[in-house]
Amino acid sequence: MGNPLSFEPETVEPETVEPEPFELAASRVLRDLAGPKATLRADQLAAIRELAVNHRRVLLVQATGWGKSAVYWIATQLLRQSGSGPTLVVSPLLALMRNQVAAAKRAGIRAVTINSSNSEDWQSIEQLIRSDQVDVLLISPERLNNPRFRQDVLPALAASIGLLVIDEAHCISDWGHDFRPDYRRIADVLSGLAPDTPVLAATATANQRVEADVAAQIGSSTLTFRGSLDRPTLHLSVLQIATPAERLAWIASWVQSNPGPGFVYCLTVSEAERTAAFLASRGLSVQAYTGSTPTAEREAIEASLDDGSLACVVATSALGMGYDNARLAYVIHLGSPSSPIAYYQQVGRAGRGLVHARVVLLPTSTEEEIWAYFASTAMPPKAVVEQVLAALGSSGPLTVLELEAVVNLRRGRLEALLKVLDVEGAVERTGSQWQRSEIPWEYDTERYEQLAAARRSEQDAMRRYQRSPGCRLRFLREQLDDPAAEDCGRCDVCENRALSDMSDAALADAALSDPALSREVSVADQAAAVQFLREVPVPIEPRKQWPRGVVGRSGNIASNSRPEVGRALAFGTDPGWSEVVMPLFSAPDAPPTQEVLVGLAAVLKSWPWQHRPTWITWVPSRSRPALVEGLAHGLGALGKLEVLAAVQRVSVEAPPQSNMENSVTQAANVISAFTFGLPNGEALPAGPCLVVDDSLRSGWTMTVVAEGLLNAGADQVLPLVLWRRP
Repeated sequence: MGNPLSFEPETVEPETVEPEPFELAASRVLRDLAGPKATLRADQLAAIRELAVNHRRVLLVQATGWGKSAVYWIATQLLRQSGSGPTLVVSPLLALMRNQVAAAKRAGIRAVTINSSNSEDWQSIEQLIRSDQVDVLLISPERLNNPRFRQDVLPALAASIGLLVIDEAHCISDWGHDFRPDYRRIADVLSGLAPDTPVLAATATANQRVEADVAAQIGSSTLTFRGSLDRPTLHLSVLQIATPAERLAWIASWVQSNPGPGFVYCLTVSEAERTAAFLASRGLSVQAYTGSTPTAEREAIEASLDDGSLACVVATSALGMGYDNARLAYVIHLGSPSSPIAYYQQVGRAGRGLVHARVVLLPTSTEEEIWAYFASTAMPPKAVVEQVLAALGSSGPLTVLELEAVVNLRRGRLEALLKVLDVEGAVERTGSQWQRSEIPWEYDTERYEQLAAARRSEQDAMRRYQRSPGCRLRFLREQLDDPAAEDCGRCDVCENRALSDMSDAALADAALSDPALSREVSVADQAAAVQFLREVPVPIEPRKQWPRGVVGRSGNIASNSRPEVGRALAFGTDPGWSEVVMPLFSAPDAPPTQEVLVGLAAVLKSWPWQHRPTWITWVPSRSRPALVEGLAHGLGALGKLEVLAAVQRVSVEAPPQSNMENSVTQAANVISAFTFGLPNGEALPAGPCLVVDDSLRSGWTMTVVAEGLLNAGADQVLPLVLWRRP
């Protein structure tokens, strides 16, 4: 067999002896799971034997849809029948947990989950565990960092575990495409297991480097089962479609002509919600599923997918890893993930119980900016990390809010850093406070640079995938170090080689019968998409509380000291107006175009305000004065409104607001930057004031300006900005 820690299923000869009771028992559980016609393959049976009979530590690297979950459900049932304790499954997504609980129940396995969405059930579930009435407990890796779970549940559970399952095990390796620091806490569970407790780590997306890292963390005697990563039912395509409106129109046409069910993946929550709204406006049965979707709605969407009443789900990666629906007929990506390995993971949702499933990638012009944003949330520079550790070491326990006052990091990035430092032992958390631990810790510059380089390499691979002259699936399999990778004969590249030999008539018939071969969209669908994108409202919610640590301001912001809900013309890189607005910020300062003014006028026309503005002012800009003043005067001319310079900048030496990364630094940077009132000392006009600015990110500049104008006598402040930054 060569490497004693590696198992190659293709080298195993089928057994010719009569099935033994173990095989009969395993097959019986499988039929309960998957139906009376289901049969176990030799490689599945071998993995189950190593777990349930030989009590080994096993790493499964097998294709999406291979049946990895069947291995641990069957092993669980066999181990429980032999008197072993319950199985603990660490799983990354709530949708995946619910999917797994449903599958387990089909096999008569008593499965429960403890997660953030069912806190009201925790106590009763813990009692069931203590009384040995649970066969499987599913938890997220974050649960391993919950103080109460670690103190009250985990110690007794670890001592009695019959099988530990680490699902989506690539998350345990920081070389993996979806590393999650809390997965490293599984080491605490491993250290508390009895020596002969079997462990299964399962993933479809581990290259050789990740495979070796995961195996080393599980244990030196880990047995690896690695199989072919081919997906014979998938037909992969890449379509280059020029504009956002055309892409939306193409997706609408696809969903209309393909009964599904299917997934449309988007890179951001806003993109998913917008795409779902457009498809619904075209009369299609569609729902959005993102990290912002409430739990009850998520469960309803999953149920609708299962019963076939929902044609399409527009999702982020919140509905991704491990989700199993045998009837999923297509996966479309509106924008590329930053990693071909992540892409393989997501497209693997399709075609599990079908003979043909379509996978289509629609690259976008903004996807690389989104990649860059997520890359920016990686490990901060050494100086910033040392500043955080120094603050925690010198000032005692601090909350995240208190840390923001001394460290210029966005909250999300600061929280992610603290999680990494906590897992590595450099800091400790007590309640909501963090403090420096006594464990020595050094910033591993070389490793973090290597990880950043690995992420850049993945991005480059995704670019190459889009324009690859070779087989699409072979490319993805080679990225995962699959030694059996070969041309699939089914993707658009492979099919086009065959199509090149067709007659014109046959080629036309092929395009008509398979929309994935055509970029064409109807003029009506494209016009509807353009109109929809231009009319999507971009609200600006007012800040309602000053951040802690800002000198001179504290507590809630009174309703008579804050602006009304405002509006923006464009948000981030969202289609519709962003392609018109964004070039204004990279070009030399100049007055706004007529197209922009007309767009803002349309925003004002659709704004559901209680009282129309009676005058206009603007926020003075150091970098784009012609643009901002031009916006104010242009709108004043269109609406016949008085335009007055009621805000004056006095702090010209302050750092640019764009350099400030969290609420404390952002608010502090602008509190003393302006004075308010008319230069001649006259009173401000009566009626609501429209305050114009070129861009808004945190909202603190507008908060300070609104407070100043209201204190100076303005009746109401209505913010209007050209571009709301993410």
